[in-house]
Amino acid sequence: MTPEEYTQLKAFARIDGAYLGLAWIASFALYIGGLSSPALGLGSALLAVLSPVFAAVRLAKFRDKAREGVISFRRAAAYYILMFLYASLLMALAQYIYFAYIDGGYIVQAYSAIMSTPEATAMLKAYGMSGQQLQESINLLAQTEPIYIVLNILSMNVTCGIILSLPVAAIMKRSATNGSKQHPTNS
Repeated sequence: MTPEEYTQLKAFARIDGAYLGLAWIASFALYIGGLSSPALGLGSALLAVLSPVFAAVRLAKFRDKAREGVISFRRAAAYYILMFLYASLLMALAQYIYFAYIDGGYIVQAYSAIMSTPEATAMLKAYGMSGQQLQESINLLAQTEPIYIVLNILSMNVTCGIILSLPVAAIMKRSATNGSKQHPTNS
């Protein structure tokens, strides 16, 4: 891959990563709203589950438009990983702003309220967890600095991108056919 091709790959991945990051931020906002409204929680889950498919579609567009339908496994994987990295950074910024300046303990209070319902109490008993253990977990969450929460989520998002890049790149890779333009540096 030439330096120009690498620059092109990063530029397109940044743009698509921004789109993916905005989808994740919307999913996160719906998740927060979903703590009090199940319909919003469903929207959050749908956005989260469909985001890898969205990323694969954006990879296919990059392959077809910028790469003239040809992309190697390594280049497709790198594109997908970079897209997830850029989206994760954007999501981390939004989550840090939320947890540091907006939340004010809302999530902890919502979890406490949810876990004090009879259904949650029965579920905890079925898993052998006591109310005291749950309260300790909630207290630990309340004491966790926003940066640590965000870094944990950031690392999970990047790890998911790396893992998902392998099957997606295997599906999306395309070699040059006899009638198409041959790219000599297709790695």
